[in-house]
Amino acid sequence: MGKPFRVVHLGPHSVSIERQTTEGTCYLRSPHALPAYPERATEPLLHWAQVAPERDFLAQRDETGQWRRLSFAATLTKVQRLAQALLARGLSAERPLVMLSGNSIEHALLALAALHAGIPFAPVSPAYSLMSRDYLKLRHVIELLTPGLVFVDEEARFDPALSAVLPDDGFEIVATRPSRRATSFEALLATPPDDSVERAFTAVTADTIAKFLFTSGSTDMPKAVIHTHRMLGSNMSGLVALLAFARETPPVMVDWLPWHHVFGGNTIFGMALFNGGTLYIDDGNPSAEGMARTVRNLDEIAPTFYCNVPKGFEALVIYLRRDRALCERFFSRLQMLHFGGAVMADHVRRELDALAVETAGERIPMLVGLGATETGLAFCTTADNTAPGLVGLPIGGMTLKLAPYGDRREARVKGPNVTPGYWRSADRNRSCLDEEGFFHMGDALRLFDAEDPGQGLIFDGRLSENFKLSTGTWVCVGALRTALIGHFAPLMQDVVLAGEGHDYLTALVVLQREACAALEGVSADASDLAALVADPAVRRFFQQRLNDQAVLNRSSSTCIKRLALLDVPLSMDAGETTDKGSVNQRAVLARHHAWVERLYAKEPEDRVLVADKNTCG
Repeated sequence: MGKPFRVVHLGPHSVSIERQTTEGTCYLRSPHALPAYPERATEPLLHWAQVAPERDFLAQRDETGQWRRLSFAATLTKVQRLAQALLARGLSAERPLVMLSGNSIEHALLALAALHAGIPFAPVSPAYSLMSRDYLKLRHVIELLTPGLVFVDEEARFDPALSAVLPDDGFEIVATRPSRRATSFEALLATPPDDSVERAFTAVTADTIAKFLFTSGSTDMPKAVIHTHRMLGSNMSGLVALLAFARETPPVMVDWLPWHHVFGGNTIFGMALFNGGTLYIDDGNPSAEGMARTVRNLDEIAPTFYCNVPKGFEALVIYLRRDRALCERFFSRLQMLHFGGAVMADHVRRELDALAVETAGERIPMLVGLGATETGLAFCTTADNTAPGLVGLPIGGMTLKLAPYGDRREARVKGPNVTPGYWRSADRNRSCLDEEGFFHMGDALRLFDAEDPGQGLIFDGRLSENFKLSTGTWVCVGALRTALIGHFAPLMQDVVLAGEGHDYLTALVVLQREACAALEGVSADASDLAALVADPAVRRFFQQRLNDQAVLNRSSSTCIKRLALLDVPLSMDAGETTDKGSVNQRAVLARHHAWVERLYAKEPEDRVLVADKNTCG
């Protein structure tokens, strides 16, 4: 597409290879100095409350559907009151604040109050309380952290979980809507602050623990990752230096990304806080039900900086395509798009470009980011390179070590944005760093162009996802998954690869429902997932593309011989997906082991699609 990109101001972003070893290890670092960053995470709040006191900082719909807005000055006043209430309860790293409910103004105020007072807090996935039946992960979190105070939005919603993991007496719960034994949020907010709040704020240092963020727990119980004020400040300093346009025009964001992940809780929230921007808390998500709420919000608020995960963008383009007014509003003042968390299918990227050109006359730059719970945002793109899997270069202040790992390179990082370790987990802390103090990210990366490192790095898959066929051939899951989603576009939302212990590859397919329903020839009655999976037109599409894929990929490490279309949605409670839409390959294979057996049956049943014979090598 020849149309130009909308012009936005970006800071310098390049890399130098500092040295290489004879073993093949290389070290890459940004030559640009990391700008000074605040020692305390709430220093930007104090700044903007003075510089732009009446500017909206946070907004969220109330029960009537109207936007409830909170300025920087009003936020600071409430934060100081809440900080006093938290200090009065003697909270500390040994007795932190635990937040069980999702994004809200009250959640944000309590988090900022804890940061201001130097009290660690831990935002926890609401799914552990509301979608789980055994509460194993929630119980693990509570036992690991030993909290001094637990926050929920609506006590009645969380009461079954709270009753299962907390003692009935002697344990304080705070709720925005209390119903049984919880203290009301308003009671905390009524606490008048005294000079102890200022003393606590002054005592905070860069090494003070700011929060605990939990890993996904896809292969084990979630780990509590320590985040210090230094991590938060340095990470945002590097990102703000890169996204210089956000300093010139405070960003307006409409965002749903959960705050118990670094993307939503550190990057997105931090972009508004550090740049004096406005964050509209989106009550939607990429699900079929949640997208209607997201679209309602975007119908009213035109963002200047919009972030999402690939699944979210994939769902959004369907609405943008249908609604010209929505499309025009969405792109009207948008300066930058940004995604992370997974690889975006090429057809989604192309359609976003086409829609922007059609309604705004120019394309919108799109950044790609890669990070981890232990690092925050670690890599980011700036250049117009749409290569699948491109994650850009290390952010300022961080050194990347690429170490040989079989035929690939493992990413290891060091910098002020990297965690000092896991809470109450000495064994893990000893193994997470290498002999030079670099943190093992668990990802493989490679240079897009070995002769020109400035072109960026390609995500080469999670090291833990890859497996060997029985022939000894390695399968690189990340790269193959990206290629398959593009090949089966737009009907394939995701794919899970099977083949460990076998001599050929098969796949379980997650359908993109809306695209399948819109396919020419699909029955009008095929509205639910099971009907779409059985529909002849959908099956013909996948059979033809499967045949084509087998012809184009003769190697056993890339050729898919059989596939099955899943007729039930993936389960978050079973650990198959996260609330950001990322898929846990091993959890899906474990839950759908019966399907895997069908894929490798000597005589596969009709529901299994089989590539034409004599295609794969």
